Amino acid sequence: MVDRSNLAYKFQEVEKEIDYTYLPDQLKYTSVSLSEVLNNNLRFEASAFSIDAKIAKEKILNNRNGYAYAWSINGFIKDCFYGGRAKRNYVAKNTQGAIGFLGSAEMLNIYPKAVKFLSSNVINIKPFKVDKGTILISRSGTIGKVTFVNNTLSKNLISEHAIRIIAKEYAGYLFTFLQTNTGQTLVKGNIFGAVVDQIEPQHFENIVVPNAPETLKKEIHELVIESYDLRDESNDLIDKAESILYKELQLKPIEELKTEYFDNSVELRNYTTKLSDLRLRLDGSFHIPIVKQVESALKKNAKQLIKLSDSILTKDIVLPGRFSRTYVDAENGVQFLGGRDLFQLNPTTEKHLSKVVHKKQLEGDLKISKNDILTPSRGTIGKVVFAPEHFSAKAISDNIINIRPANENIAGYLFAILNSEYGSILIKRQIYGGVVDAMEPAMLSSIDIPLLRNDKKQKEINDLVLLANELRYKAHLKEQEAIKRMENIINDTK
Repeated sequence: MVDRSNLAYKFQEVEKEIDYTYLPDQLKYTSVSLSEVLNNNLRFEASAFSIDAKIAKEKILNNRNGYAYAWSINGFIKDCFYGGRAKRNYVAKNTQGAIGFLGSAEMLNIYPKAVKFLSSNVINIKPFKVDKGTILISRSGTIGKVTFVNNTLSKNLISEHAIRIIAKEYAGYLFTFLQTNTGQTLVKGNIFGAVVDQIEPQHFENIVVPNAPETLKKEIHELVIESYDLRDESNDLIDKAESILYKELQLKPIEELKTEYFDNSVELRNYTTKLSDLRLRLDGSFHIPIVKQVESALKKNAKQLIKLSDSILTKDIVLPGRFSRTYVDAENGVQFLGGRDLFQLNPTTEKHLSKVVHKKQLEGDLKISKNDILTPSRGTIGKVVFAPEHFSAKAISDNIINIRPANENIAGYLFAILNSEYGSILIKRQIYGGVVDAMEPAMLSSIDIPLLRNDKKQKEINDLVLLANELRYKAHLKEQEAIKRMENIINDTK
């Protein structure tokens, strides 16, 4: 007979009742041989001997088609380096020889648009240039984020915080491997740094990549090329739509708008505003002169101006409330997008909300529908993204405002307005906050949107943007197909 008064028995019963769902992951541990330490540059930090990385490497070593070290004589990499470091003297966009300069986070965007510029007439820009077909991977801070240089990206300069990888052939094959969970695990297994996480080019000498038949390598490579060609085509359509918009409204480039200040004899920017124009906003940024110039320019040749909240333009403008989040694994959850994730075609955030716990919220304010217009409400404000079809399987955080267009006939045009430099200034005007920039739906609702006098041109702009969004969805499908084939290769072990 079991003695139920026994303390050990009682403790066992308590153990059975504990719900470990919200407790930290179990401690992971492993033994490390002296030879492993010697082969790993005498590193002693635990992250250098990641169990997940060891498991991933073992899987590749047992691949049915063999393997190769990424940067070796028989490997996939021809050269691996990061751009040169130089003092950056930023210049205005309209400066002669100005070229856009992107950081390792901005380079990941669907359509990266530079806010900083370097002049080829001032410094040697060659160390910052990247050629089409190069693989870029972030090497500090958020490690391992990968992108592929297409026409859009090759027009910009890239910071030294991105490692450049030049493949011998089939760059798309290597790029796809680095996109997989296995590839990411191996890359992140080489992280070092006490304050800022980093990886170095030489770490790719120790990363193993599975081999595959030549035909399969070529197919995966071509899927990636097709995906990035579709992104280029999509971006060209966005540019064409914006060009028509500027022509119809007779808009100048933003940098050509001249702002007048109250007293130009002092270095401090100063200006006046009427009491009737205050709108109960006493923060100076709300009344900067450039805003008046923008509003005047948009109104001058428009058929009419209507508020963003008008039912002709939008069904709703939503900012989800804050709530306690229950995160689960990818299979049981919905990918949860933050402000920075928005601008990537295939966001790589690892946060997934529980489908069960957050069922009502996922069907309500957190829901994304195709052709919704999303914009950050905290931090970096002023950019918008047009949600492609695959975003409907994701959810937004309480740091994102969702502008839900009234219908498909206005959605693309509305995005074109808000995505322009003029639209960006109107959005940024609404910013408030002394420490962290913030914005609320009620403020966004008050923005005046111009409608065109020429209805056919307005429809043309709308249709171009809708088509661009379809191409982005097709680009997503191409890349996912490449990743799926690569995962089949990785899992094909002896």
